[in-house]
Amino acid sequence: MTFAENVISFFNQLQTPDVPDRIGVMNPYQTKEVSEIVQQFYTKYYGDNNPRRLIFGINPGRFGSGITGISFTDPIRLEDVCGIPNSFHKRQETSSVFVYNFIEKYGGPELFYRDYFITATFPLGFLSEGKNINYYDDKALQESVLELIILYMKEQLSWNVKTDVAYCLGKGKNLKFLQKLNKEHQFFGEIKPLPHPRWVMQYRYKMRDEFAMDIAQELQVF
Repeated sequence: MTFAENVISFFNQLQTPDVPDRIGVMNPYQTKEVSEIVQQFYTKYYGDNNPRRLIFGINPGRFGSGITGISFTDPIRLEDVCGIPNSFHKRQETSSVFVYNFIEKYGGPELFYRDYFITATFPLGFLSEGKNINYYDDKALQESVLELIILYMKEQLSWNVKTDVAYCLGKGKNLKFLQKLNKEHQFFGEIKPLPHPRWVMQYRYKMRDEFAMDIAQELQVF
């Protein structure tokens, strides 16, 4: 199977987890348009057997991949940068803007996606009172998805993935969780942190281009 076929199959078979009643689950892959977008996007950029390294986000948000099904890719970046027309409401997602900034500095989506696959510690999003919630924000939620996190990690590692190093967007709780998990299961040689897109855009906005260039250069060292 090509990398694209593995990814598409993965998203199409995601299980909706049994989470606490107060938590909602976003699974955009169950909709026809997202399923078609996922097919187009991954066939376009991943229709090969090239080995790739993984970059982990936390879990999808409701304005980015919670809509499009593509990690850190809002409907605007999906259409204007990736060339995939869509009927989604063209609302900008802050993290997506920054991610495509460093993708551009890397050399553009064709080069970047040839080398990297952006994924998430948990591939489905969560809502609490209509707002995004991270898997680690609620202890019961984290415990309820832990087995699936490990299962999905192992499935992704069965693809043509380089395991010498993986990257985590952010230096907080998601990184600590991934590093602890990695210590227990030895998924990767190491997990390196990168600045989180939302943190850059909220607290270091004037330096966003410098941060984007630093990330691009870090990812190009191989």
